[in-house]
Amino acid sequence: MDYRDWEILKVLHTQKNITKAARLLFITQPALTNRLKHIEQELGAKIVTRESRGIHFTPQGEYLVSCAEEALNNYQKVKDNVFNMSNNIHNEVVGTLKLGVSNFFANYKLPHILKLFKKQYPHVQFKVITGWSKDISQLIHKKDVHIGFVRGDYGCKGLSSHLLFEETICVTSIEEIDINNLPTIPRIDYKGDHLLKLLIDNWWAENYVQEPFISIEVDQVETCREMVINGLGYAILPNRILMDVGGLHKIDLIDQKGNPIMRKTWMYYHEESLEWNVMGEFVNFVENDPNFKRNSIGMSKF
Repeated sequence: MDYRDWEILKVLHTQKNITKAARLLFITQPALTNRLKHIEQELGAKIVTRESRGIHFTPQGEYLVSCAEEALNNYQKVKDNVFNMSNNIHNEVVGTLKLGVSNFFANYKLPHILKLFKKQYPHVQFKVITGWSKDISQLIHKKDVHIGFVRGDYGCKGLSSHLLFEETICVTSIEEIDINNLPTIPRIDYKGDHLLKLLIDNWWAENYVQEPFISIEVDQVETCREMVINGLGYAILPNRILMDVGGLHKIDLIDQKGNPIMRKTWMYYHEESLEWNVMGEFVNFVENDPNFKRNSIGMSKF
């Protein structure tokens, strides 16, 4: 089996349909069918069976599919290593970087970084995976991505890290509010990152006996912010999501010692990866970006 065979199994398993898979793979349906027969003959096992609504993978087929992702990743790593080694001889900055990026960072910071970097190094390509910071931290630990941009202290055991910036977490509302009355005021809540939710819940437990009066729940922080802007209640949000919004009242969360509760954003990577020319240049580029001089946002006290 070769790289193309693993790709065929992955796409076919996703589509469960020969015609659709062939279209996505840019080959004809007979060619795909013949290739499947060849794989089955090579392995001496039935991989798929045809059904009225598509195809069904046998236990042997399911096992092969489970190996496909790892095989494709390993092939890409080998390809990237050889490519980078070859171009390092000529000091060229080329190659493909895989980035794991938290949702906020992907929306508000990454496009600007990639625009400036590609202007300087136009032959560098990127593959970007976005998601919750917890999931991104797992991707970088497992080396499924080269670099991870993570919000929150998820730990960096065995990884090199660079602190990009810090920000406060604040109670924000269109109207001025007395923080002592917070439990009685309508709150807009949202599905946030695990560690952020934990920070907010711990702060609440330290300051109030009553549960918060949650009047609206949404699944995106941007939606929550817009609800606040339209006067539907208050919310507890990271300060950076409010940087370009005027007219809001903000109160930074502080701990029992009177210190602001900070949320950090990190860049994680494996130290040995810096041997790749493109990795070293990108990490150095981000670390020296004037927008990421470990600056803090917020720090206002009421």
